[in-house]
Amino acid sequence: MKATLIGLMVAGFGTIVGGFLKGVNPVVLVTNVPAILIVFVGGLGATMASFDMKATSGVMKAIMKAIFPPKTTPQSENLTTLVEFANRARREGLLSLESDVAELEEPFMKRSLQLAIDGNDPEDVADVMRTDIKAMKARHKVAADWCQAYGIFAPTFGIIGAVIGLIATLSHLDDPSLLGKGISAAFVATFWGVFIANGLMLPLSNKLKAMSAQEVQSREMTMEGVLAIQSGQSPRVIEETLLTYLSPADADAVRSEQQAA
Repeated sequence: MKATLIGLMVAGFGTIVGGFLKGVNPVVLVTNVPAILIVFVGGLGATMASFDMKATSGVMKAIMKAIFPPKTTPQSENLTTLVEFANRARREGLLSLESDVAELEEPFMKRSLQLAIDGNDPEDVADVMRTDIKAMKARHKVAADWCQAYGIFAPTFGIIGAVIGLIATLSHLDDPSLLGKGISAAFVATFWGVFIANGLMLPLSNKLKAMSAQEVQSREMTMEGVLAIQSGQSPRVIEETLLTYLSPADADAVRSEQQAA
């Protein structure tokens, strides 16, 4: 089970159980259909109005990736692959890498190395890779901003729901027995607005930003390695340069593996 899913479950569990211990029946929160409609549908509509339909239709896929991250190649493995390629290119030339590059599963590394093997100018190769990274960052930003916008709108619609509930309640001043129940129901919308923002959408936005930053760093490391291989740098220098992209613990683990080998 992934950290994001665990975190969201812990947030929900703590909120619901805490409310229950305070005497709030969780059933009241999930059966107040008007409050749920105002917050969920109202917030969704405001968010959709802030983006184009392509962003809205694609955000669920991004959210699922945040909750259930796809399996990716660790940076340490990419580093080891690049260093191996650097050693071979130093001994046998760039063209000797062509068959191995064709079998790579990591798309960005595969495309970048192929550009270098094809004999393109290093500046052109660097420009292509930088543009690729820039475009990826822009795509990722849309999903993170969408979730953040929902998180901003949801509490406001929670207040709107509370106001509507209070208006409905105050219309029954002639029956004091309904006031307490009506006021309680009115604040359910506020609860959902604040919870959806802080317990769901804003954490997802933060996770999407973190995932994007991690992928950008991985691609920047790959770019550094490919350009160094193309320029014929020493494999040892390449390895030490790429190790700076890893955490100290991961870098030490890679060094230990190299020494053992």
